[in-house]
Amino acid sequence: MKIVRSIAEMRDMVADWRRMDATVGLVPTMGGLHAGHLSLVHMAGERSDKVIATLFVNPAQFSADEDFDAYPRNEDDDCRMFEEAGASLLFAPPIEEVYPADHVTKVHVGGLSSLLEGEFRPQFFTGVATVVSKLLIQAMADVAVFGEKDYQQLQVIRRMARDLDIPTEIIGAPTVREHDGLAMSSRNRYLSEDERPRAAKLFSAISDIARATAEGADPAPLCDAAARQLTEAGFREVDYVTVRDAKTLEHYRCSEGPGRVLAAAWLGKARLIDNVAV
Repeated sequence: MKIVRSIAEMRDMVADWRRMDATVGLVPTMGGLHAGHLSLVHMAGERSDKVIATLFVNPAQFSADEDFDAYPRNEDDDCRMFEEAGASLLFAPPIEEVYPADHVTKVHVGGLSSLLEGEFRPQFFTGVATVVSKLLIQAMADVAVFGEKDYQQLQVIRRMARDLDIPTEIIGAPTVREHDGLAMSSRNRYLSEDERPRAAKLFSAISDIARATAEGADPAPLCDAAARQLTEAGFREVDYVTVRDAKTLEHYRCSEGPGRVLAAAWLGKARLIDNVAV
């Protein structure tokens, strides 16, 4: 696996691959790798000849009260894991390569970015859409793979790529879970030994809602009850538990297509998010 730090180096490598008629996959990450990230590399490898993994902690998606400097970073471990997973190239640029001093352009996806996560982290999806649009244009990959664990993010990226006519196919990969159902996340490391067993109750709660909603139950009281149960289980704050349209993330109406149960809740220092299909 080759490691490059500049856009020009990455584009030169992609040009070499294209001359060999190789297809290209892209897996953007902020590091802190776990099995969920590696599943994205594996999926990209199944759908392309060469895989670019990116390692960039994006400052544009952190607000002033979120500690950008404290985000977990271990490039040596991440490089080893990317290589073992089959990545051909690692793009790990410095901040000034992605955001030069005179960089002023932002990408905002209206509608989708203002719901759910957007209500609690108003800057987040503009930061995500900006950096992902840049990565997609820089790499011009055939496919790019993102995890369904960050489901709203996936929908924002899909809409952004469609609206900007970026020709890369955006693929969603299933959430990888621990043995008790907890979705794998870099932020799980913030859970204490006492909190870790309780964390799986989030997945259990939204799974129950998904089953009952699929059977015709009204999701609103189910979501209210789940929020109370999570609080009783030790979650200090529940930001939302809701059932939404799987594509638009507007409030779900059973007769209008597939749905998604989405939730975000605080357990100790960790803000856990998860989702399951209806």
